[in-house]
Amino acid sequence: MSTSATTTETPAVTTPGQRSEPATATGALSKAAQPASVPAADSSKGPGRTSIASVVVRKIAGLATREVPGVHELGTGGKRAVGAVRQRIPGSGGPSAAQGVSVEVGEKEAAVDLDVVVEFGASMVRVADAIRTNVIRSVERMTGLSVVEVNVSFDDVYVPEEDTAGGGRVQ
Repeated sequence: MSTSATTTETPAVTTPGQRSEPATATGALSKAAQPASVPAADSSKGPGRTSIASVVVRKIAGLATREVPGVHELGTGGKRAVGAVRQRIPGSGGPSAAQGVSVEVGEKEAAVDLDVVVEFGASMVRVADAIRTNVIRSVERMTGLSVVEVNVSFDDVYVPEEDTAGGGRVQ
């Protein structure tokens, strides 16, 4: 394309660790900005490719993790604090489904890293095993990608008394 040609920009597409690059009206994306392409679940019905953006895998993994008993929240302390402020802004919606989740998505495989806050009293070993099982099942079923690893990092323990404790001595 010549430099004098006009292009219409469309929404940017990014992959983990890549900078956002807009697509042009011709649909051309740089190789780094293209989402992962995976074969359709039943590719025998015709030619074509299905593209799955990494944010989709992040949301699926986040929602699957939150379904597990013993998981209180996802994200590190700083991300949870920013998320709590964001939730108080009218119209901003609920918590981000992808908070505390990072993924690497290839053409046929995905790897997932999770930052988890576990509820006090829950067995972290059992919670981690249940998270892995649920995330692998959900991501593979919904995307067709093979999940090669799910790394679970417990960053905090939720203690209900900490939420109900008064802010000081004077009430």
